[in-house]
Amino acid sequence: MRFSVCVMADVDEIGFFSHAEALGYDSVWVTDSQMLFSDCYAVLALAARQTRRIRLGPGVAICGTRIPPVHVAAMATLNRLAPGRVHLGVGTGNTATRSMGRPPMRIAEYAEHLRVMRGLLSGEPVDYARDGSTRPIKMLIREKKYMSLEPRIPLYVSGFGPRAMELAGEFGDGLVFAIPPRGVPPAEALALARGGAARRAAAWRTSTPPPSPTWSCSSRASRRTPSGSSTRWGRTSWRVSTTSTTRCTSGVSSRRHSCAASGPATASSSRRLPRAHRHFRTHEGHYTYLHPGEAELIDAELIRATCLVGEADELIERIRELERGGLRELMFATGVDEKWRFSEEFARRVVARY
Repeated sequence: MRFSVCVMADVDEIGFFSHAEALGYDSVWVTDSQMLFSDCYAVLALAARQTRRIRLGPGVAICGTRIPPVHVAAMATLNRLAPGRVHLGVGTGNTATRSMGRPPMRIAEYAEHLRVMRGLLSGEPVDYARDGSTRPIKMLIREKKYMSLEPRIPLYVSGFGPRAMELAGEFGDGLVFAIPPRGVPPAEALALARGGAARRAAAWRTSTPPPSPTWSCSSRASRRTPSGSSTRWGRTSWRVSTTSTTRCTSGVSSRRHSCAASGPATASSSRRLPRAHRHFRTHEGHYTYLHPGEAELIDAELIRATCLVGEADELIERIRELERGGLRELMFATGVDEKWRFSEEFARRVVARY
């Protein structure tokens, strides 16, 4: 099992990356939410200069706010700074788009975005439709000047529904998804992604088989809860990895795993704003703090329903169970100052004994 951390993009906390590296974590993922946090690629570039071993990448970069060539150019640049230890995680957009009052990208558009991105990451020409016309495009890289696609940059696809999980198998090297209690067991997610991979292989019909994915699942756990418990989401990558986050009520509701209890407080607060501005309140402080009145809505039942909770021995056994189902990477997502202490404690009490 790989153990990783997902942090809110913060240009003032680049030291956390070397901190996580020294603790033995496998990677640090950086969120992409342009209305709330620092630019993820600027943060990752600074982190690349201050680390030597740890893997780095957006977790996840939003397809609806950048066109495919821009994502690939950013990652190819990072690959020059940290060769072979970068990954590209992408998603349709939740907070990044909803904080602008817009929904996430539709699944058909997502599929097309991934198709183009996959071709560009492979260094191949690919047809790209924009502004009513379609033209072939290709990354024009010579002798690794300016940026590099080598070593190969893994593409991890965020998917919470069946069709998106299939797209991870069709175009990606990994799947980012939600695991139980709110999400899908790793084995089920893997089956959907493998179905997508099989469809891709059938469509190619060439003598060269598609690359075999190595699956990893990632789940997120939030620690901004009573007794230092954790709220979880999962990510499965065509190497299955898991992530754990540091925040509850607001983080849960904005991740589609909405807490019924958070509705009244959030709705009451939002109603005081003009309708056109209510999306400001909904996503303000994502993963970083609770709004007034939210903490009182968190109880033991809510925590058990949304979090990976327990003593170290219990957590180790539950993580092993997830690994038996196909999970390969566990990621903790956090935006609070407590992440420094929590990453140390988890590394000592769980990772070192796993």
